[in-house]
Amino acid sequence: MRSSRPKTLAKICGKPMGTHVLEALFSSGVQDTVVVVGHGAERVKSALSATAPSGMEIHFVEQQQLLGTADALSAALTVLPDVLGYGEDETPVVIVVPGDTPLITPQTLRELVETHIESRASATLISATLEDPFGYGRIIRNKDGRVAHIVEERDANYEERKIAEINTGIYAFNLDVLAPTLRRIAPKNAQGEYYLTDSIAILSEMGYLVSALEINDGVEALGVNDLIQLAEAERHFRRRINRKWMSRGVTMVDPDAVYIAATVEIGQDTTIWPGSHLAGNTQIGNSAEIGPDTRLLDCTVGDGARVARCEAKSADIGAGAIVGPWVVLSPGAKVEPDTSTGSFKILG
Repeated sequence: MRSSRPKTLAKICGKPMGTHVLEALFSSGVQDTVVVVGHGAERVKSALSATAPSGMEIHFVEQQQLLGTADALSAALTVLPDVLGYGEDETPVVIVVPGDTPLITPQTLRELVETHIESRASATLISATLEDPFGYGRIIRNKDGRVAHIVEERDANYEERKIAEINTGIYAFNLDVLAPTLRRIAPKNAQGEYYLTDSIAILSEMGYLVSALEINDGVEALGVNDLIQLAEAERHFRRRINRKWMSRGVTMVDPDAVYIAATVEIGQDTTIWPGSHLAGNTQIGNSAEIGPDTRLLDCTVGDGARVARCEAKSADIGAGAIVGPWVVLSPGAKVEPDTSTGSFKILG
């Protein structure tokens, strides 16, 4: 992604991409997380600390040199034992999730851990079969169907690139195999980096079982490396948000023409018309009617209010009020309950 901002801070539906990953982990049952930071470390720490789920403990570790994913996990290992606080007879499971996979779901992460434990594997990866696997590492299996190793796109030969099963970069490892495995990884690739993907071949060659959870929805595997993929992730995440609100009693006349940020709250029996854009900490009450062609940022809308063709920022719209059409509410504007603004106005 061509930006001076770390890609984990790129926003999707109003939240940093890395925050969506943390929320998925937290909802899956993970409470203690180690976040490895590199470029823009202080900005990443500040943003994720401010937006992470309440109750999640985050421990930041800085990767001194950006030498690849295995090196990043090695940095995390410097604090992991203390973070986990396990007993002598325990073998903790470590989940590894890239910060640029915002569409991964809590259910899939739970299934990853369940598959890992039930198969008694030392490592388990999440794979997906894509129509267009370009850019992703390919899963190479033995004749018996077991995972043997992973080859990255840039290091793959012609036959390997035709494989449609890809590595999502999401893993579960037994903690006790991580350190010795990471020490065996060497930078034998075109980039001179330490690939975490090489750990799969190492474990397999050492006789450890590597299992795979193949997911049906390849969208969850989407990694965000440029602005095109960022827009695609935004589109998928927006649809998830809209489905969530519709399942809770919000009517959307055309969901594909409605944008709702992940930070917005909406009451039941509210109707959202096409062209509506709800962002920031906007809160909509019950039985309200928003749109068409309305943009609200950090606004409060009371129960039963009607807001049409309106642009508003940090405004307070009372219950039962009628706003618009063609009205602009400046920051701090207040529309009293059960009143009407009329049309073609700028109110401050």
